[in-house]
Amino acid sequence: MSVEILDGETIRRFVADEAAFGASIEGRFAGLDANHDGLLSFEEMENELSSLRVLEVHFGVDDEAMTPGELAELHRGLFARFDRDGDGRVDMEEFREEMREVLLAVAAGARVFAGADGCRGRKLP
Repeated sequence: MSVEILDGETIRRFVADEAAFGASIEGRFAGLDANHDGLLSFEEMENELSSLRVLEVHFGVDDEAMTPGELAELHRGLFARFDRDGDGRVDMEEFREEMREVLLAVAAGARVFAGADGCRGRKLP
């Protein structure tokens, strides 16, 4: 077993390396695109958000304490961040750009939170 420590500079270098970043993002996108149509639906991304336990891992919030309605609303807000043109689907470019922003925010130590309304730049207290 190996352990890697990623600091902000390592993450920034990864994002700046178009070949490595692009390959990683394309692989992740393909893994999420269950029906292989080149677009991510809310359902395809919601499965990933649920399995990753985004709230618990990244924000210290126990998503099991939330009602199913609250959790669905939060997932819709996160999906809205990716769905930049609001057409209800996330294409590769939208996915790439949002992942770039997320990783750069992590690198900067920002605690960015996508509220249920999908607003960008909101911070947790």
